[in-house]
Amino acid sequence: MASSERSALLTYRLCGGSGEEERGRERGRAAATAAAPRKLPTFLGVVVPTLLSMFSVVLFLRLGFVVGHAGLYQALAMFAVAYFIIGMTVLSVCAIATNGALDAGGAYYMISRALGPEFGGSIGIMFFLANVCGSALYVLGLVEALVDSFGIPLGQKVGTGFHVLPQSYWYELLYGTVLLALCLLVCLVGASIYAKATFLIFLIVAGVLGTVLVSFFATRPLGVPIHLPHLNGSKTENGNFTGFSLTTLQDNLGGGYGVDYTTGQRMSFSSVFAVMFNGCTGIMAGSNMSGDLKRPSYSIPRGTISAVLFTYLVYNLLAFLMSATCSRILLQKDYGFLRDISIFPPLVTVGIYAATLSAAMSNLIGASRILYALARDDLFGRALALAKKTSANGNPVMAVILSWLVVQLVLFSGKLNTIAGVVTTFFLLVYATVNLACLALEWASAPNFRPTFRYFTWHTCLLGIAGCCVMMFLISPVSASASLGFLLLLLLALHYLSPSSTWGYISQALIFHQVRKYLLMLDVRKDHVKFWRPQMLLMVQNPRGSARLIDFVNDLKKSGLYVLGHVELQDLDMLPSDPLQPQQDSWLSLVDKLNVKAFVSLTLAPSVRHGVRQLLFTSGLGGMRPNTLVLGFYDDAAPQDGLTQHPAFTSAREEIPLSFPPLRTPAAPKLLSAREYVGIVADALKMLRNVLLARQLESLDKAWELRRAASPPPAIHVWPVNLLRPDSARYADTCSLFLLQMACVLNMARAWRRARLRLFLCVEAGTMPHAQEEKLRQLLKDLRIQAQIQLVPWDTVTRLHWQTCRGPPGGPAGATEEEEETMNFPANATQVSDEYVCAANKLVLEQSPAPVMRFLYLPRPPADTSLYPLYLHQLELLTRGLGPTVLVHGVSAVTSTQL
Repeated sequence: MASSERSALLTYRLCGGSGEEERGRERGRAAATAAAPRKLPTFLGVVVPTLLSMFSVVLFLRLGFVVGHAGLYQALAMFAVAYFIIGMTVLSVCAIATNGALDAGGAYYMISRALGPEFGGSIGIMFFLANVCGSALYVLGLVEALVDSFGIPLGQKVGTGFHVLPQSYWYELLYGTVLLALCLLVCLVGASIYAKATFLIFLIVAGVLGTVLVSFFATRPLGVPIHLPHLNGSKTENGNFTGFSLTTLQDNLGGGYGVDYTTGQRMSFSSVFAVMFNGCTGIMAGSNMSGDLKRPSYSIPRGTISAVLFTYLVYNLLAFLMSATCSRILLQKDYGFLRDISIFPPLVTVGIYAATLSAAMSNLIGASRILYALARDDLFGRALALAKKTSANGNPVMAVILSWLVVQLVLFSGKLNTIAGVVTTFFLLVYATVNLACLALEWASAPNFRPTFRYFTWHTCLLGIAGCCVMMFLISPVSASASLGFLLLLLLALHYLSPSSTWGYISQALIFHQVRKYLLMLDVRKDHVKFWRPQMLLMVQNPRGSARLIDFVNDLKKSGLYVLGHVELQDLDMLPSDPLQPQQDSWLSLVDKLNVKAFVSLTLAPSVRHGVRQLLFTSGLGGMRPNTLVLGFYDDAAPQDGLTQHPAFTSAREEIPLSFPPLRTPAAPKLLSAREYVGIVADALKMLRNVLLARQLESLDKAWELRRAASPPPAIHVWPVNLLRPDSARYADTCSLFLLQMACVLNMARAWRRARLRLFLCVEAGTMPHAQEEKLRQLLKDLRIQAQIQLVPWDTVTRLHWQTCRGPPGGPAGATEEEEETMNFPANATQVSDEYVCAANKLVLEQSPAPVMRFLYLPRPPADTSLYPLYLHQLELLTRGLGPTVLVHGVSAVTSTQL
């Protein structure tokens, strides 16, 4: 049924999108369709326009030119190459056209819905220009035929008989303008009258073609005088129609490139191919009428393939007949020789006029439909708003008028062969992109790409792309380079300026396909410490109070995985639907606004601790899983809304559309208890995840601190010693090395490169500090970490520890560094008094100048859960008033001294 493509059952379209904006556009299209019902069948809507566009100028005015300069062998090779390229393209067009309901716009609609708005819009403009230049080319061909038939001979001021048309650049421009106006009138009436007109022209062309074929057999040998321009006058040469002659055939087998008498330029294989290829560029004529076809997905494949096969046979047959019957001089010097050898010359003249006029109209109406589709999709905003206007019956009259204006400008080029290379380059570029669209859809392996036309593979798409690109640069490297440069500019402009679409982006499907493949190849069993990188899971309760922390962790990830985790305290059993889905867009918009390279992972849980466990277990995929948990610090500080002060949200043009709840007031209860908070840290360490606790990061003004003109430059202070365990302080255990690595990674980030690392070595009297310094310096050298080492005497601090110590120093007798690190001692963090912790805090605070960031050693939580509040209290005392500080505990070996 003709209505099957529009039935409610067919929900998948080439655009494949959803959303209110797209639904509004679809309603508008439905209304337009109702106002202008699809009428054209396969033959009238596809076969006839395609045949007329492909025959046109080349069949009657340039086929002899091709054979005369290139010879029969090279002409046949040109046809084979050209039809190989367009054959591969036709297969791609048929595949895309049968993969869903088509709308107006032809190739533009196919490419934009397959590759997305950037490629679709840019190629749409290129295809519009190709059709515009093609229409001008055919009008110039018609002018050439008119002047040849009715023009006053060169050197004469007054013509005789029918030769009454003056010849000059401006007169020929006038003739072209009048003919183009005639095309405009037909196109303004609409597609229906255009189809009727083209069918009438098709009958004329078919009759002329039959007459030409008969003439090769029926006409007796004759001489044809040829009047050629020469200096201020003209000269006459004689060409010969010999009838079928083996001698003539042998003379025409090889190439004999000469000078084109219309432009005065010497021809070559590439220049002749450029002219010849214009006889193959009409394959999209049927696709351009997709909005007016009854069944576009049915008509386009069958009609286009039939027309292409027929034209290929006709071109090869005529090339052979011309080579066997016409002298090379006749072929090269008289482009209208078919009229001279015809048994009924006036009919050939009428056929030339009809074919070129039809091709000009076909390209003009095709250009207008593409322009209308571009305007309707709002890719270029107000620039094309005028082209949206249609007549009462749905004909895009303003798009037709705008296309006519551009064609009129191209007519100023003057000669057909002058713009043939540009037209060919544009069409080759469009065909290459159509093949690219089909190739991308095939490689993406999307389940919804299942065209009913199956006679294509990715090999045919690739061959089509390669053929188009090679021939583009062979024909005109300058035109090809300029076209690609213009296409690239359009791509960039649309990428940054066009509104987002809901058509679906093929890039997303390709990325998914490749990411899945490489994730399967990412084998965790092959991990090596040399290639370790931080993969962060940052837990965020409310982004309004964590904007700068999110930005800081983005600097700390060093091209690793970065996940923003959030736990929603609800029970799905008690809810009608998932409450996280509506929040997902706000989180993704936040990531875009803050310009951080992060994923978002949201979960429902009865408690925050359970939710963090879920995310630690489930976040990531394959070899890309978080190895480091980052938490904000647990204290009584009132949260501040960092989004309202963040540069991404302070622009006068921007509002905060994100649907995050307001921040907790200082008097409101917390969602997380101190015991649960420390339990999260303990859980992460049990799961062999590194832990970072960030305090006062919202007070960090990174842009001001790092860019201000300061001497000395900003500093990052690193304390790789466990200040809460002075009796077991070491600089080379796993945790200390991880802390050094984190500080170094931060310093490697672009925004932090001006900062300098300062490493503090805590020494006591009688412990040979210089030997310890030298040992630490050698370690930094082996690890390729550039840092300034500063000795800090801390006898007064450790004395407070030994005075109040209530347990034996260190771990169990005989314990190694690794064993002691992984043991849970009941008094790990409680062997020190608050007085000692305050003294340690003062020691850290006194080191000047004040740094931009501090990294401190985070001790393990005690095994006794009743001591969790005391553990957290002492961490609060240790970091009180220090400014932006990160407490670090590492369980991963992350440094290597080997190549």
